[in-house]
Amino acid sequence: MREGRILVAGIGNVFLGDDGFGVEVVARLRERPHSTDIDIADFGIRGFDLAYALMEDYEAAILIDALPLGKKPGTVHVLEPEVDALAGVALIDSHSMNPMEVFKHVKQLGGKLPRTLIVGCEPASFGSDAGRMSLSRPVRAAVTKAVDIVETLLQRLSQKEEVA
Repeated sequence: MREGRILVAGIGNVFLGDDGFGVEVVARLRERPHSTDIDIADFGIRGFDLAYALMEDYEAAILIDALPLGKKPGTVHVLEPEVDALAGVALIDSHSMNPMEVFKHVKQLGGKLPRTLIVGCEPASFGSDAGRMSLSRPVRAAVTKAVDIVETLLQRLSQKEEVA
């Protein structure tokens, strides 16, 4: 195990408009140099793959996803879910990904989740307008902000600073 490993996971379906937000942010992050202790990966809708990755020896994980919370489209949120309180049987769908179901699956398999943060963007559309496969204008504009937020979180996590 490498001390202080951090997983950055892009989540989303690029065929469903703004659901591809996490995938786009990860693509931009991969263009930048990072420490060898930071693993940046596009998980798309592969919930089982993400569950098994989260069971590796990571100190922290940052998941990036479209996150509808009823705010203005393009609004970027940072949340730290209460993963220890999750209970119930996981229902992982091979056609989409729900991070909370992935967290439950990890627990069902006997794994321990690392400290987990979610960087989410309020979507405008999930591609329902004529099957649009690209990000909407407000979500596309939020990608750079999200990249900057993830970089700041990585710096704080790497230096063991409080992430608030």
